Amino acid sequence: MPIQILRDLRGLRVLVVHPPDTEGVDLVGHLRRIGCQVEASWPIPDAIGPADVVVLAIDHESQAPIQRLMRGFDGIPPTMIAVVGYEDPSILQLVLEVRADAVIERPVRPFGLLTQLIVARSLWLERRQAERRTQKVERKLAGLQNIQRAKSILMSAQGLSEEEAHQTIRRKAMSKRVPIEEMALAIINANDLLNSAVKGP
Repeated sequence: MPIQILRDLRGLRVLVVHPPDTEGVDLVGHLRRIGCQVEASWPIPDAIGPADVVVLAIDHESQAPIQRLMRGFDGIPPTMIAVVGYEDPSILQLVLEVRADAVIERPVRPFGLLTQLIVARSLWLERRQAERRTQKVERKLAGLQNIQRAKSILMSAQGLSEEEAHQTIRRKAMSKRVPIEEMALAIINANDLLNSAVKGP
């Protein structure tokens, strides 16, 4: 993965949210020399467009706009790199709130910037992969639970054994050419609809 990340740096979309002072200009320049496609923004926007990485200056005055920015992300936030000038509880709290994948300390220096960028991107990608694996496991578990519930419905309604109920669901799924989990959910939904109709309004 690290080699691929190095290859992907060229063309990586980076948004630098930093005051347009000398340090901010230098930061943009360093990232462009690395090969990234860099845009700069200040003041802190309520939302951002497509970006792979956001380099975000954090100080006490930025607390409210930073919190608005984090609420403005639609879906998964990009890789976040925090730029801090000092450490105290409130700054550290903001760093945690933005879920920073790396931290750059002021004054920003060219040395170490590439390393922080690679480490942050690697951690972000690993987290995304872990989340996808977790979601896959959760979907699988939900599917198994639906199959078990659908079997219970058929066992109760038709007097089938558990194995017979399972084979019935499997045959129906094969005949409809759908996954067994989808057929189980259809049986559950049909049963719920029937029960609602029997109970009436």
